[in-house]
Amino acid sequence: MNKTPSDPSSGQPWYREGLAFACTGCGQCCTGDPGYVWVNQAEVEAIAAALDMDVEIFERAYVHHVGRRRSLQELPNGDCVLFDAAAARCTVYAARPRQCRSWPFWPSNIRTPDAWRRTCEDCPGAGKGPVIPLEEMEALRGLIQI
Repeated sequence: MNKTPSDPSSGQPWYREGLAFACTGCGQCCTGDPGYVWVNQAEVEAIAAALDMDVEIFERAYVHHVGRRRSLQELPNGDCVLFDAAAARCTVYAARPRQCRSWPFWPSNIRTPDAWRRTCEDCPGAGKGPVIPLEEMEALRGLIQI
């Protein structure tokens, strides 16, 4: 489990007052560098339904196996296969996987103030917008282990 630095006097994480975030819909978290977008069976089924596709057909077309896990495929340029570059948006935003829903509150992004600063440099919505309360951030942080 990833430990988060805390305030010794309170035992709370450094971000105990919450952190600002408002998704700008820029798509930067969906494009560029290669990686994995892990999906479970419930997510595969929800995404297939959002696309009005048979689950098996969706899985053959858009999912690949990495060891015992499954990940959404990527285009040759590293973009998520479900990202619509022309519209600059996710084609299944309402049914997006937990990994996408929990961005930017991944343990690696909020481990330290410096890690959060780097996240804010990479993500135009991080550090801006409404403050997300600690409880909500912790719930998002716990959705998936990346």
